[in-house]
Amino acid sequence: MNLERVGISQQTLVSNAEDVPAKRLPQYVAAMAATLGSLSAGMTLAWTSPAGENGINLKSTYDIEISTVEFSWISSLTAVGCAIICVLIGIFADLIGRKSSMLLMVVPFTIGWLLIILANSVTMFYIGRFMTGLSGGAFFVAGPIYIAEIAENDIRGALGSYIQILTTIGILLSYVFGTFVNMRILSIISGIVPLIFFTVFVFMPESPIYYLKKGDVESARKSLTRLRGACYNIENELQSHKNALEENSKNTVSFRTVIKSKAVLKSLVIGYGLMIFQQLSGVNVVIFYTNSIFQQAGSTLESGYSTIIVGAMQVLAASTSGLIVDRAGRRILLLMSAIFMCLTTCILGVYFYLSRIKVDVSSIGWLPLVAICIYIIMFNMGFGPIPWTMMGEIFSPEVKGVAASSAGFLNWVLVFIVTKFFGDLSTAIGLDATFWLFAVLCLIGAFFVYLLVPETKGKSLEAIQRELNSGL
Repeated sequence: MNLERVGISQQTLVSNAEDVPAKRLPQYVAAMAATLGSLSAGMTLAWTSPAGENGINLKSTYDIEISTVEFSWISSLTAVGCAIICVLIGIFADLIGRKSSMLLMVVPFTIGWLLIILANSVTMFYIGRFMTGLSGGAFFVAGPIYIAEIAENDIRGALGSYIQILTTIGILLSYVFGTFVNMRILSIISGIVPLIFFTVFVFMPESPIYYLKKGDVESARKSLTRLRGACYNIENELQSHKNALEENSKNTVSFRTVIKSKAVLKSLVIGYGLMIFQQLSGVNVVIFYTNSIFQQAGSTLESGYSTIIVGAMQVLAASTSGLIVDRAGRRILLLMSAIFMCLTTCILGVYFYLSRIKVDVSSIGWLPLVAICIYIIMFNMGFGPIPWTMMGEIFSPEVKGVAASSAGFLNWVLVFIVTKFFGDLSTAIGLDATFWLFAVLCLIGAFFVYLLVPETKGKSLEAIQRELNSGL
């Protein structure tokens, strides 16, 4: 009788467990902790904006002579570091884990910021900026993979948007601190943030899918339990992941063969295309050179305060995107983003054209600020967060590390090209024509999304692969 009661009791517990929804707070906390690395990356990206036009504030703080060409290298070497780490971080993520690979990045981050803080030559700035980029870029590849693997389907898009939200907060912090403190103090503050990330993220669970790939089912079970709550029955979800990995293992073939499959080829075209149009929209020109753009525009608002307004708009838009991405969907936000970026860059081109031909634009001095704010809002609603979110969604497990890394590499190569040669391009064809070029590229990006990018909201990673393979 006692055995019978125990059996009934166990059945009841299992039945009740199946009815208990998963806790979402642990998933939110883990995603937020992971993306503190993106906060560090955002501060790194925006560090050159408070430096002023051609690094004038940097020169005065450090008492180092910096030429225009040298400052362009200081601005762009971060992107070189980001590009290089994107080649390696996918390999690290598969070998030592998503969590460990991100924690490891704190080492070059700290060394890089120390070199910048203590810099007494342009060379130290070069090496420091390269190393901070080496670390920062890792979070845009490893972060989406980690978040996609820890999140439930219904909140995966929202959690994925944390990367862009924290990046924009980092950019805003650089704008704010850069307005009120000198560049050395800003560098010290920026160097503390990676240490905060390490202190928080070290307590978070590793991706359960990573453990399953390594054959460590028990660790995967513990990780999933921490992420979903002790009362949630994780066995169905765990088995689903195991089945998917086993299916992939049975169908294991060489990478050369894998990339010939319809799903992988289509995901590569989508992933690379999103990265190309994200950067050719000119966003990093706006972020890196916000201060100098307002100075050249002759804005009536002090340029430091203008950049803070722009930074605040970024945070607001990225946060809004995080709230609606799993309701509205990826495609519609990408389309709206591309169309509005096209319109605003076109308007900026007109403003700078009128200024160049000596038309009095003093009565519309507010226009650059409004246009850039709308641009930033729409970028951060769509083309900012969603391409990175989709990197964790559209690639199959057997190519995810390499594919996401290569897409990230392409992204940062484009960041380098755009930021390094923006000054040369705007000198050669004019600031007005440069923004018109960005407008045309945004329009092409809208057509790309409409024709090729699938909707992934609310779908399991396995279902997305089936749809890509079937061409739906």
